Amino acid sequence: MPDLIGLRKSLLVVAFLLIFIFSGLSFYRSRHLKEPLVAGEGVLEVRKLSDYFSGLKGSINDAKVYVLGNRAEGSSGGAALILGGSHPEEPAGRLAAWLIVENARVEGGRIFVIPTANPSASTATRLGGAYPPDYTIDTPWGRQTFRQGDRWSNPLDQWPDPEVYIHYPSRQQLAYMDIRNQNRTWPGRPNGTMTEKTCYAMTRLILSEKIDLVIDLHEAELQYPVISTIVAHEKGADLAAAASMFISSVEGFAIGVENSPKALRGLSHREIGDATDAISLLLEAPEPFLDATRGRTDRALLLTGKDEFVVRAGKRGLLFEKIDENGWPIDIRVGRHTSTVLQILENWSADRPDRAVVVSGVPRYTEVVAKGTGAFLKDPGTAPAGKLFFE
Repeated sequence: MPDLIGLRKSLLVVAFLLIFIFSGLSFYRSRHLKEPLVAGEGVLEVRKLSDYFSGLKGSINDAKVYVLGNRAEGSSGGAALILGGSHPEEPAGRLAAWLIVENARVEGGRIFVIPTANPSASTATRLGGAYPPDYTIDTPWGRQTFRQGDRWSNPLDQWPDPEVYIHYPSRQQLAYMDIRNQNRTWPGRPNGTMTEKTCYAMTRLILSEKIDLVIDLHEAELQYPVISTIVAHEKGADLAAAASMFISSVEGFAIGVENSPKALRGLSHREIGDATDAISLLLEAPEPFLDATRGRTDRALLLTGKDEFVVRAGKRGLLFEKIDENGWPIDIRVGRHTSTVLQILENWSADRPDRAVVVSGVPRYTEVVAKGTGAFLKDPGTAPAGKLFFE
């Protein structure tokens, strides 16, 4: 009997070690998955956030900054900063930024694009959320895989959380985990946590490059009231309203406008507008994958946006956006973002020709919906020398 008990213990130890090893390898592969990005003809150079704040140098959040412009035009015109991946679990924002980097031709002004504004958050998934570690987009040349990500920076990179998070500089008390939420740590601080330092570096970029517009790309659950909208700092209220009217009349979808609340601190649309001269806007597209009433949280839900439980919630009046059996596919969500960004830039440039930011080549809503997001992703296997980068 003692020998049998010992054998059982040994087998349990071996089973535990096997599970531990295979799980560890899976987590390692997910954290270190390389996502290829082919810099388009509009990309003049690729910088790092540590170029603006050395305190990030060597950290996982020393994100790439793609600088787009026109060599013939020099630096004349205005400047815009587009952020994708502040919350990597909202993939339409990252993919829209990806398409801009790979396809944009800038005819006036400059565009700074950070496709993965919080790289750390892209390496983890939500604890207890049963998220897939990654997803793939079909393209004419094959399939491209992207990390799924989380809302918060990876605890492996920033830990521990405080019992109460005190936002700097407002001193407002926020939820403890939001100290790892990049959209609660603006404008950042140089001696803060990694997430705060990341926002500080981007604030330094905005100031040093004299950025006129900052557009932060997000998605929201349908049970969240701030959805299908442009959230605007008061400095950008007229610009957002004009873009909303043009989009609703010509783009094939409707988008609303929300005012940035002054009482809630740390958000990009509030703090950037307060701390810099830039107009700060945040875009929200619908993502049923995030809803609490959802069914199985898998890659299919992430990409198709189809879920019978979210549909049922809508029939009971529990949602702030419509949904039916067609769901909210990723192509619709990405197309909403690219068209909204383009319309904002067009309105801005028409009103301020001396600070114009003129761009072409980026697919609009109808193109992305008709052809698919993958049709506009470039083949890394045929990338010209010096044009292939990894996020």
